[in-house]
This record gives sequence, C-alpha cells and structure tokens, in this order.
Amino acid sequence: MLLWFVIGYWIISVAIGLIASLKVHNTKDFAIAGRHLPFYMVVATVFATWFGAETVLGVPATFLGENMRGIVADPFGSSLCLIFVGLFFAAPLYKMKLLTIGDFYKKRYGRTAEVMTTLAIVVSYLGWVGAQIAALGLVFNIVSDGAISQTTGMWIGSMTILIYTFFGGMWAVAVTDLIQMIIIVIGMLYIGGEVSELAGGVGTVVQHARDAGKFEFWPSADMKDIIAFAAAAMTMMLGSMPQQDVFQRVQSAKTIKYAVWGSVLGGSLYFIFAFVPMFLAYSATLIDPDMVAKNMGEGGDPQMILPQLVLTHAPLFAQVMFFGALLSAIKSCASATLLAPSVSFSENILKPMMPHMSDKKLLKLMRFVTLGFTIVVTLYAVNSELSIFSMVENAYQVTLVSAFIPLAFGVYWKRATNQGALCAIFVGLIVWIGSILFAGDDPFIPSQFAGLIASFFGMIIGSLVPQYIKHNHAIHDELHSGKHGHESFDEPKAI
Repeated sequence: MLLWFVIGYWIISVAIGLIASLKVHNTKDFAIAGRHLPFYMVVATVFATWFGAETVLGVPATFLGENMRGIVADPFGSSLCLIFVGLFFAAPLYKMKLLTIGDFYKKRYGRTAEVMTTLAIVVSYLGWVGAQIAALGLVFNIVSDGAISQTTGMWIGSMTILIYTFFGGMWAVAVTDLIQMIIIVIGMLYIGGEVSELAGGVGTVVQHARDAGKFEFWPSADMKDIIAFAAAAMTMMLGSMPQQDVFQRVQSAKTIKYAVWGSVLGGSLYFIFAFVPMFLAYSATLIDPDMVAKNMGEGGDPQMILPQLVLTHAPLFAQVMFFGALLSAIKSCASATLLAPSVSFSENILKPMMPHMSDKKLLKLMRFVTLGFTIVVTLYAVNSELSIFSMVENAYQVTLVSAFIPLAFGVYWKRATNQGALCAIFVGLIVWIGSILFAGDDPFIPSQFAGLIASFFGMIIGSLVPQYIKHNHAIHDELHSGKHGHESFDEPKAI
C-alpha cells in the first residue's frame, strides 16, 4: 500500500510539472518564471526549496547526537540566510533585472570574476543536490521494504525529477513547490500529533529533552569552540547567499515587494517547521529507546530513526502522510537545485563562448545542461560516503570563501573594484584549500572561516591599492546610479 502510494504520488507530481511546462516559451520563463510569481508562490518556493532531505532526516539525526549546538548551521544559519537575503539583497538584485547571480559578478567585476564565481557556485551544488538524491534512494529503499536498492532508488528519483525540470524549468519548480509546501505542512503537523500521543504529549517530550541537555546551544567560553560555532553558522548563513536557487526566487517574483517579503516570510516559516522533524526524532527516545540506541551506536544510521519510528509505531495513514511530506520536501529541494546550477553554467560559462546564439537555442542548451548535471550529481551521490547533513553543510564552504565577499561588497561598497574582487576570490580559495591540506583535522580556525577572513582582506586591500587590473568605472557608476532598468520601480535608485 505504501509503495503504491509513493508511485501514484510520483506520477501525479511529474504530470503537474509537465503541465506547468506549457508556460515556458523562452529562457526567462525557464530560468526565473518570467518574473511573474505571485506572493504566495514566492513564499512557497522559498520555503519548499530549503525544506529538504537534511531538514527531515539529517538535522534531527545531528540534533540527537550533538544537541541544539550541533544544528547552528541548519536551521539557524540557513533560515537567517533567507531572511537576510530578503532584507539586504533582494531589492538591489531584483532592480538589476538579471537572469543569474553570475550576471551580477559580470556587470560589477567583469568576465573573469563571473567565470570564477559561477564555477564555485556550480561545484557547491554537488553536495546540496547529492544530499537530496541520496535521501530519495533511502526513501525508495524503505517504502519498498528493500526491494529497491538505495542506488536504484537514487537513479529512479533523479531521472523522474529531471523530466519535469527539463521541460518546465522554474515554472514547474514553482508550481510543484506550492503543492509540496501544503503537503509538507499538513503531513508534518499530522504526524507530529500522532507521535506526540505515543510519547505522552508535547510537554513530556520537551521536558525530557530539556532534562537531557538537548537545548544547549551556545558554545563554551573556550575561544576555539566559539570560532568553530561561528564558522558553522556562517557556512550556511553567508555561504548560501550567493546561490542561484536563492537568487531565482528573488528574480521570479512579480514585484520587488514580493521578492523582499517572500524571502523573509519563507525563511521564517522554514525555521519554525524545521523543529517538527526534530521533535519527532526525539520522541523516538521515549517511544522506542532500544531502536534509537541501536541507530545511534556503532554501525547504526541516525538518519533511519525517524523513518523506522513511523514504520513501526504509526498507522498506515500516518505513514502515508509522513512519507508524502518527506517526498515533497526532497522533490521540491532537488528540482530547484538541479535547475539552478544548470542555468548558471549555461548563461555564464557556455553562452559567452557562443555570442550569436539565439534565445531558442540557449533554452535548449539549458535543458541539456540540466540533463548532464543530473547524471553527474547522481553519480556523486551514489559514490559519496558523507551523511546527508554533512553533504549540505560542506557544500557552501566554497561559495563562502569565494563568492560572498564580492557579492556583499559589490552591493554595499562603491569602491569595490575588479582587482579587489579577484583578490578576494583567489586569496579566499587559496587560504581555504591550504588550510584543508596543511592545517590538520582539527585546526584552531576552521578552514572555511580562515578563507572568509582572507577573502575579506583581499577585497579591501585589492580595491585600495593601485589598480593593475582594468576597472570599468562606467559600469560601476551605472550600478550605483540605479540604471539597468531600475527606473520602473518607485524604490530608491542607489544600490
């Protein structure tokens, strides 16, 4: 029964995505839904994109093992990322009327910066999308009672999601995200009610967690712990900002206010609902402590605690609701993060090599790059030994050390130059890689934090010293004077 439900739900989701593809007529429709999304769809697609496999499976497993302190990256850092993007970056980026986040680096800093940041962004998606594909394989293996291997499940999941993403692009992603957000909210709240009854009520579970020290959040007074805590938070909070999937949600909104407040509200809802899977997983320690101990012990898999709890202790309808919500979470996240790097690579790496390409041919190129990226990321997921949470947390280190500082300074510091941006990118990457290779397994300053600091000083020094790299003042002056299509808005025109 459960397997047939999954199959039926999968077919319906693909059909809805294909119907949405009828709205795609050009690259703007494919990449950013023609900038036509209403407010409720912006909120839904922001929420659903982040509410993925790591939220349902990875974060609860980490919470059980490392307490609240262990999840500072997600959901704390990730939700703050969306809120800060809405408050500080959505308006200026929306006004520029760009197709990709890489276009910002091109207009602000030139072609070299565009290529470097785009490649970093594309590489970062391997971990993020790989986590979703790995979770799909896990779900198919569970609901089929082992008849479908995890590897086969990964390929089935990635190829079926590819179908509607290939044809429908951002329109298909947005429409399916709306439906999947509804299913996630209803499913998680329903199964939360069922599990809380088995555990003796919400108050009993919360009190038990408090007594066990699970709500310990802040690091100790030791400087090394403080730096590690800050680095973990910044990896998701800042490293996720210069990402195409976040940028697409801003650019897809119908108005600038929808872009700003859709991101803020979507991030806030994500933060609230991310605690439901944690509550469910901790309830298992009261309902089935032997199962929890087995999965938390050597050779166990903490990510299996929540699925096993539902399968062994919940009625069939509750199982259907839970796995429906889980599949919705994974599908919405996977489809968006398959699309984002494919669009960026096509627009910012391949298109400039073929300057006379028509929009129709570029649309075809974007679709076939999406196909190629899907195959690559599925192979990565199949061969990766990292946990879902680790794949996601590690994904954004490369963008943190190379792309965040040029983005923030490009928007808010007029004196940022091409030379400063390139220094920030190269120095950040070199220090980050060097720290990974030579600083040992437990350095005093985590490698991504060291790379971020180096990128910061690279931007400052590179922009203030004599300029040896050509700096196009005309383009930068236009960015700060509010041109590039800003005139159609009533908002202040200075970036």
